[in-house]
Amino acid sequence: MSESVVPQADPNRWKALAFIGLAQLMVVLDATIVNIALPSAQHDLAFSDTNRSWVITAYALAFGGLLLFGGRVSDMWGRRRTFIVGLVGFAAASAIGGLSQNFTMLVSARALQGVFGALLAPSALSLLTVSFTEAKERAKAFGIYGAIAGGGGALGLILGGVLTEYLNWRWTFYINVPFAIVAVLGAVYVIREPLGSRNRNPLDIPGVLLVSSGLVALVYGFTNASEQSWGASRTVALFVAAAVLLIAFVIVESRVSSPLLPLRVVLDRNRGGSYLALGLAVIGMFGLFLFLTYYMQKVLDYSPVMTGVAFLPMVVGMITGSTQIGARLMNRVPARFLMGPGFLVASGGMAILSQIKVDSSYWLILPGLVLMGLGMGTAFMPAMSLATFRVRPTDAGVASAMVNTSQQVGGAIGTAALSTVATAATKSFLTSHAAQLHSPQAQLTLLQAQVHGFSHAIWWSFGFLITAAVIAFALLNGGGQANHAPAGADGEVADIPVMAH
Repeated sequence: MSESVVPQADPNRWKALAFIGLAQLMVVLDATIVNIALPSAQHDLAFSDTNRSWVITAYALAFGGLLLFGGRVSDMWGRRRTFIVGLVGFAAASAIGGLSQNFTMLVSARALQGVFGALLAPSALSLLTVSFTEAKERAKAFGIYGAIAGGGGALGLILGGVLTEYLNWRWTFYINVPFAIVAVLGAVYVIREPLGSRNRNPLDIPGVLLVSSGLVALVYGFTNASEQSWGASRTVALFVAAAVLLIAFVIVESRVSSPLLPLRVVLDRNRGGSYLALGLAVIGMFGLFLFLTYYMQKVLDYSPVMTGVAFLPMVVGMITGSTQIGARLMNRVPARFLMGPGFLVASGGMAILSQIKVDSSYWLILPGLVLMGLGMGTAFMPAMSLATFRVRPTDAGVASAMVNTSQQVGGAIGTAALSTVATAATKSFLTSHAAQLHSPQAQLTLLQAQVHGFSHAIWWSFGFLITAAVIAFALLNGGGQANHAPAGADGEVADIPVMAH
């Protein structure tokens, strides 16, 4: 159905960006804010170390597993409406989390946060995608959004530290409620959705069931491997189930008339390359958050607030890389020449951070964090834009969901898989230094073993970032100059929606 009059750009789009950014910040914060509060929550609610990881995993499983469903719902139901429902539900789930009286209530609240986050995140990014269509404005908007998406995780560590130390762990949940109220008011009074960009096709139920269960099995498989082992029967069964379900999903999507994830969205080399590179980079980044947090608190004896503040240079680097480098160069150089070098700079930061010792000073950590922030900020911004580049308006939600899926699944896999690597390296160190465990230096040896494990895992993170850089250089061919490319043979469009000039 073609429309004879195409509306001009929304005059409130920059105000809308503030509220969309606030909602995205809330979702990203929640991936890390609870990490620092977890020891206090565990003490209050008296749950075991084995159960502790479920507070993180429940959120990741629900969020990662339902993102594509959430993206398609926003395409069908309307992005603004889905955005508001996601915000209200996320705030309610957060309030339940803060009021938790036992472990079951806490984990249920986290899972519920994940469900509503899966509606909220893709609707936020697709609203941004359909609101900013002019190349320079799009670059600036995605620069700001990329800085929020990248820096939000580190900001969560800071906020988690402050709230836990000066109030209590419950405030890491309650903080979402005022965020959500402000964002809902913005959505009601400021955000507008362009006409003619909804997808009226029926929902692909088999696709929803296959991809959601497949992603849950995949993430749970990595989590189980970190708790038991890679060879444990349950771990192997989960990975086999994930492979079967996801292959079946691809087959179904290639045959149904209205697929949940049209394969054209991921088979485009620019978008597919963005999702893959972004997912691998996030594996490395979230692993770093986890190990450096433990290193600072358990080895260097930093308080939660000091730990959070220690990450600030990374946030500053992320914002600088995204808004001052990525946004300024996005329309001048091909995306691969921003993403590839960005991931390489970040890997340089990882290489520095892998040199940590029991008695390292913050002056070793600082340059590593700055390089990580600058590199990831520079790479995140074009990755976000390229992932929704030249996509059909009716696919904007599901393309946006793929960005979040690669981030969320990457983060969950990174946390679980790299924890396994760190634990194995620590055990190996203790085995080879067994004699020192019965000497006066036993405590020092235990700390050295922990740091050896962290360092080993950070080297793996370095490898993931190098791989992300190689994929960016090899697969991406879209660039800033291509932002006004004509429609492709498959009918996809350059910008969303195409506005009249």
